[in-house]
Amino acid sequence: MSGSGVGSLAHLWRFPVKSMLGERLDEAVLTPHGLVGDRAYALLESASGKVVSAKNVKAFPNIFACRAAFVAPPQPGRDLPAVRITLPDGRSTTSDAADVDSTLSGFFGRGVTLARTAPANFTIDEYHPDIEKDDLGPAIEAQLGAALFAKIGAPSPVPAGAFFDAFPLSLLTTATLERLNTLRPQTRFDERRFRMNVIVRAQQSGFVENDWVNHTLEIGEAVRLRITMPDPRCVMTTLAQGDLPRDIEVLRTLTAHNRIAVVGLGDMPCAGVYAMVLSAGTLRAGDPIRLS
Repeated sequence: MSGSGVGSLAHLWRFPVKSMLGERLDEAVLTPHGLVGDRAYALLESASGKVVSAKNVKAFPNIFACRAAFVAPPQPGRDLPAVRITLPDGRSTTSDAADVDSTLSGFFGRGVTLARTAPANFTIDEYHPDIEKDDLGPAIEAQLGAALFAKIGAPSPVPAGAFFDAFPLSLLTTATLERLNTLRPQTRFDERRFRMNVIVRAQQSGFVENDWVNHTLEIGEAVRLRITMPDPRCVMTTLAQGDLPRDIEVLRTLTAHNRIAVVGLGDMPCAGVYAMVLSAGTLRAGDPIRLS
């Protein structure tokens, strides 16, 4: 390995179904397209064909109450095992069940289908809250994934049909979480709020990953990542999940203390960074991480 040490890999998160709660892991296989099985599925609204997101708070307020996990560890180059979706009332269904769509439609109170491939026109409805008034305002249609890059005429870092918003991998440091919790101890800046793939146990303090953009991160013996941009944060970080309450102060604190210029978006409240995979391999908790 080359470069300077910045920390170690604390643990990993995989989200088998977009916008549902996922799985915390100590080991996972990373491919050029992200962690195997990450955002493998998503719900599509039957009426509109749009991808369902927790960013559409009014239409799907309880999607964070659903948890998705593979019934067996997924392997690269093989068909994915089924995903079990557990609802908050204790009922569950699997991705290969004949009645999975009717079960989920009944729970959400609107027609949805569980899909493996994003539509060519990958769009969601999302809310951008007014953090001063704590008001959601109107829903806005947003284009994401490969469809977004096709629209702006740029090469896509994610393949067509993938359910990633923009990039195949995301990282967050413990230093950023500690800094936020110091700035506002009344709010719980728990890593679960940010839905990142890789949690880095950082050696330094502050918003350290801001300085990683346009650098290469080496993890363990094989994995190399190109850090592409800061991760702009949205209403999802403020929503209740598990024992974490709804808290608009998450966005207020980021807006006050970590606004970063993001190409095409202006100054945005950010936490963590996006990455592209230069060299794939297996990621394991405890792997040393170096920056070059």
